[in-house]
Amino acid sequence: MLARPRRSVLYMPGSNAKALAKAATLSADALILDLEDSVAPDQKVAARGQVAEAVRKGGFGGREIVIRVNGPHTPWGDEDLAAASAAGPDAILLPKVDGPGAIMAAARALREAGAPERTRIWAMMETPNAVLNAGSIASVAADSASRFTVMVMGLNDLAKETRARLTPGRPTMTAWLASCVVAARAHGVEILDGVFNDIKDLDGFHLECLQGRDMGLDGKTLIHPSQIDICNEVFAPAPAEVEGARAIIDAFALPENAGKGVIQLNGRMVELLHAEMARRTLAIADAIAALHMAAA
Repeated sequence: MLARPRRSVLYMPGSNAKALAKAATLSADALILDLEDSVAPDQKVAARGQVAEAVRKGGFGGREIVIRVNGPHTPWGDEDLAAASAAGPDAILLPKVDGPGAIMAAARALREAGAPERTRIWAMMETPNAVLNAGSIASVAADSASRFTVMVMGLNDLAKETRARLTPGRPTMTAWLASCVVAARAHGVEILDGVFNDIKDLDGFHLECLQGRDMGLDGKTLIHPSQIDICNEVFAPAPAEVEGARAIIDAFALPENAGKGVIQLNGRMVELLHAEMARRTLAIADAIAALHMAAA
């Protein structure tokens, strides 16, 4: 089973040369080099060139590199997409996706611009229509031409669009998060939690990471390097979880358990579905270890 850890995914403003240079030293699993919200209008063009050059130059170790472009209805969207395609990042993040058509249009633009086949598409889920259409958006992943692999929750924009308040525990947002998680899982798409705005409140951030993990999200988007270590710890399989997963795999591999759908292990009934979960746990643990080696 192939897996790519996306525990911590840090936004980096594309207009900040020092931040881009520092990115290669950070322990985030993935970096989103941003051309959209964090870049002022008069800096958009310069940021585009700076980000494209940074991606072409490389040096990010095994970290996944993503460029967030401006939307197609902005003055910068088309040129952002063309420049990002030419730079060849691991993925391009589309803002304000309302339905599956936006993903397929972007995929066509990437193909026409000659983007490498490995460049995937991620989608921001940050509008009411995105939540309402989560299932149809996720379903385009079945078409290999879509390049679609990851949903990214944008709760600040959702709060703005719906007038729902972002409060501790996120009671106004959990239903929307859950519906997007279910849509992602139904169609084999990864899904990342939104950002936590209070950089100084690491205890609150830790609690929100735990909430996201327990809801089934694969990781969390971040706005500051101080949040990386907590995020990496929470979204990584714990040592006891890895040990338990290995025990399940080993037990099903025993000759006496060949062909069985249910076995008993340490006094517990274990099914094949638990073996499938265990394989993913080990794949993520192995991928995290490989990422650490690549970054060393």
